[in-house]
Amino acid sequence: MSRLDGKTALITGAASGIGRASAERMASEGAAIMCADIDGDGAEQTALTIGQRGGKASFLALDVSSESEVKEAVEQTVRELGGLDILFNNAGVGGGDIGWDDTIAINLSGVYYGLFHGIPVMVERGGGAIINTASIAGLVGLTLGSISEDQPVEMVPGTGAYIAAKHGVVGLTKQFAVAFGAKGIRVNAIAPGYIETPMTEGIREVDGATEYLTSLHPLGRLGQPEEIAAVAAFLASDEASFINGIVLPVDGGYTAR
Repeated sequence: MSRLDGKTALITGAASGIGRASAERMASEGAAIMCADIDGDGAEQTALTIGQRGGKASFLALDVSSESEVKEAVEQTVRELGGLDILFNNAGVGGGDIGWDDTIAINLSGVYYGLFHGIPVMVERGGGAIINTASIAGLVGLTLGSISEDQPVEMVPGTGAYIAAKHGVVGLTKQFAVAFGAKGIRVNAIAPGYIETPMTEGIREVDGATEYLTSLHPLGRLGQPEEIAAVAAFLASDEASFINGIVLPVDGGYTAR
C-alpha cells in the first residue's frame, strides 16, 4: 500500500517545474491529483502523463490571483475527485518580472485564497495536509552579486515584491497551522533554494549566473524539481503527522551560512 492511497490532492502550478514533479510524485504514491495551472494546456499534459502511468488525475485552468477561481478549483476538485485531503499551494512567479501588485497577488494572495477556501472542506473531512511553496527568499534576503559604489542604482518595478510575498507565505503558514491544528489541519511550507525549473531559466541564461548561483549552495549544485516533490509528498503523508507549522529549507545548505 502506497502512503497516499485514497487521498485527493489539488496542486497549483502543476503544468511545469516543482508543481508538475509533485503531481507526478504524489500520483505515483497513490493520490488522485487535480492539476491546476494558469497554463491549462500544460496542466492537461501533466494529468495525461499521470493517467498514462496508471494514476488518476484531472486538470483545470486556474489563475490563483482570482479568489473566485481558487474557490471554484476547490469545489471542482471535490466534485470530480471526491474530496480534498492535500492542498499544495505552489503556483508562483519570479521576482521583479511583473511588478509589485501582480507578484503579491499571485505569490501571496494566491496562497491565502487556497488556505481560506481549502481548510473548511478539509475540516469537514476530519483533517488534511497543506503545503505552501515559500522560498529561501522567505527566510533571508537575496543577492545577485555586489553592486559597486560607482554603479548607478536602477529601481525595477516590483523590487522586493518576491521577498515580501515569500516572507508573507511563511507567516501565513505559521498562523494557519496554529489556528487550525486542533481541527486536524497541518500546514507546512517548503523553502526551496535555486531549482532548475522554467521559472529560473531566464536568470540562469545570464552569462555567469548559473556559476554564481551554484556557488551560493554549499552542495555545489542547483536543486531539481523532483527533490522538492519528494519533500512535498512526505509532508502530505501520515508519516509527517506530527509536523505542523514548519518552514523546511530544501536548499543545498544555502540558508546554513
